[in-house]
Order: sequence, then structure tokens, then C-alpha cells
Amino acid sequence: MRFNGRTVLITGAAQGIGLACARAFAGEGAQVVIADIDAEKGAAAAVELGSAARFLACDVGDA
Repeated sequence: MRFNGRTVLITGAAQGIGLACARAFAGEGAQVVIADIDAEKGAAAAVELGSAARFLACDVGDA
């Protein structure tokens, strides 16, 4: 597993390409932080990925 012991932060990870990336990184052993403005979908994505993921509700659109 290429990302064992690594943490990856993905913005917009509750759906679409961000979620696909989160799945891929988790599949490679990374701990994934799912950052998204949509709390409901973000929490669901974290549940889907299980212990490999944590959800962080945030808006980085005006950073």
C-alpha cells in the first residue's frame, strides 16, 4: 500500500471526483480527511470509507 501511514486532505470530497479520489487514496492505505461544505454528504462519505476517513465540514470557496 503506497500511502500507508500518510494522511490526505481532499476538498470537495463528498461527491464526484473528490469522492472518487478519497476512495482511491483510502484503497491505497491513506487516512483520508474529507473536507466539504455539504455536511450530510460528507458524513455519508466518511461512513462509506469507514475507519480510513474523517469528515471536516468547511467552506474553502473564499479562502
